[in-house]
Amino acid sequence: MKNKLSLFAVPYVIWMALMVVVPILIMVVYAFTTTEFEGTMENFTEMGLYASVFLRSFRLAAVATVVCLLIGYPVSYWMAHEGPGFQRVAMALIMLPMWMNFLLRTYSWMSILENNGLLNQLFRSIGLVDLYNQIALHFAADPALYKPTDYIPMIGTSGAVVLGMVYNYLPFMILPIYSVILKLDHSLLEAARDLGADSAGVFRKVILPLSLPGVLSGVTMVFVPSVSTFAISRLLGGGNQIMLGDLIEQQFLGGAYDPHLGAAISMVMMVIVVVCMVVMNHFGEGEEQAVML
Repeated sequence: MKNKLSLFAVPYVIWMALMVVVPILIMVVYAFTTTEFEGTMENFTEMGLYASVFLRSFRLAAVATVVCLLIGYPVSYWMAHEGPGFQRVAMALIMLPMWMNFLLRTYSWMSILENNGLLNQLFRSIGLVDLYNQIALHFAADPALYKPTDYIPMIGTSGAVVLGMVYNYLPFMILPIYSVILKLDHSLLEAARDLGADSAGVFRKVILPLSLPGVLSGVTMVFVPSVSTFAISRLLGGGNQIMLGDLIEQQFLGGAYDPHLGAAISMVMMVIVVVCMVVMNHFGEGEEQAVML
């Protein structure tokens, strides 16, 4: 009977082999070969030329992850301590933007942040653009050469890229933390209070340590897509904030066509993702133990 049931897994195994294993093997072959498919390590040494792109990608992804954590943890804690009705409404509001296409959400921020966008129209009406020009003139290297603008430059900056990451990936930080806090055994909190701990002490010594597995899951789920994104950096970065995803795309579709270098960069990114997943799975066991306490 068991052998008969295992036959149903054959289509899945074939699908995984064709769509996952084979592409990975092709990527590995390209990463360690030249255009004549001779063995080489030059593709990996050549990545040193793009050290600034690596640093920018990890820096912006880290900033976006920290911002998501600073926003997501209080929101998750607040949701977990409210009634079921509030939780359902809050969950619907958090998930509602996710029902819209990813690119449409990012394009909407372009219309908000562009030079004649909604924010700059608001800033002009309340005088913030004039204040910006005064401050920029004060810090300009040569005030005589400074030309005032009728907008505050936001699109095409690293701040716009981080904003896009936070907006798109914040739910992935909130949901795992909220799930862990919601499942905490309230008898532990009552015991801590009975032993003389105040609210700050209960949070610091009980809630925060037990919610760390959810925090780690959220950090992983935000950092991994952030460091490899290319749509957000292209649309909101205006081509000025090239990240690893953009660099990989350029090697396959851009003018600097070099699929072997692109495969090497992709392989490095895959290793990073695997390491993050291993760490998350390791601490995931602690999450189950925390919930069972």
